[in-house]
Amino acid sequence: MMAHVRGLHSIGPASGDHLPALRVALGIAVPSMLLVALGHPELVVYAVLGAFTGMYGRTEPHQLRLKHQAQAGAFLLAGVLAGTAVSALHLGPRGLVLVETVFAGLGSLFADKVRLRPNGPFFGILALGACASVPLAVPLHVVALVCAGSAAFSVLVGFSGWLRGRNWSPGATREPTPWTAGLRRDAMVHAGRYLAAVGVAGVVAVLSGIGHPHWAMAAAAVPLAGADLPSSVHRGIHRIVGTFLGLLVVAVVLFPGPLSPLQYFPGREALVLAVVVVLCQFPTELFMVRHYGLAMVFFTPVILLMTQLAVPVDPVRLVLERGLETVIGAVVGILAVVLIRRRARVPLG
Repeated sequence: MMAHVRGLHSIGPASGDHLPALRVALGIAVPSMLLVALGHPELVVYAVLGAFTGMYGRTEPHQLRLKHQAQAGAFLLAGVLAGTAVSALHLGPRGLVLVETVFAGLGSLFADKVRLRPNGPFFGILALGACASVPLAVPLHVVALVCAGSAAFSVLVGFSGWLRGRNWSPGATREPTPWTAGLRRDAMVHAGRYLAAVGVAGVVAVLSGIGHPHWAMAAAAVPLAGADLPSSVHRGIHRIVGTFLGLLVVAVVLFPGPLSPLQYFPGREALVLAVVVVLCQFPTELFMVRHYGLAMVFFTPVILLMTQLAVPVDPVRLVLERGLETVIGAVVGILAVVLIRRRARVPLG
């Protein structure tokens, strides 16, 4: 445990991280700013979730990245549409827990089958919960178009490097993992862990009455992406510490005071929040591989501020509830890794 805590002070070496970070930031900036300019800041959340497509396949050759991001974009769109349906049907917290738990299990199988990188169904789970928490203010097809359009733009940004170098690797392939009996069993156990962790975290959050069970469920999925028990604990600790530091950034932005940029641009709050979301996404991707906890410091404002654009809530309540549910989810996720062990020792992907 102390080794994981000491790991909070060390950052891995840089490895060309600035280029993927720029691609992701650009993929988020253009559709988000366009929506704000058109007077629809409430739709930014769907654009940002679609733009997370750009986080996949960061080091792959262009044609492999194209296929990988197409798979990831479809998965994110599925999460957005499922979450929007939960909101439109007014299923409530219990319905959300049920839908998101099933989605987590199925998403785990899909992520393992096509070898999504970043690992696991976390961003799809996040997308479902975030959209379920936002009242549907536009037709469903508008949500789909915004999300899919943003995802497509991110794919184009990711492919744009080919136009500069025209570098194509004819022999590069990215085939789905052939599911032998051992890998299939391993994938089923892994999906079971997602079902257990996400479901239990959601139930605990609902029973606690905190108010945002999807935050706990998303946090529960984080440790499960680790390759083994030490890395899972590592991710869980980084998630908690990074989120709490990120909540300080959110407090600075949203709480009234001389440090808040909102105080200096009255009447332009939506634009300011959208700019902060874009600015925070760059260091999120910059440190995602090198230091997960530091990435969470910036990713936390991205998630909270994009939903704040859609549904403004009391900032104090927002910060407190996010902190509590992150601890619940991360602890449940770590326990799921400890209690539900994989039998197969062959790594997926």
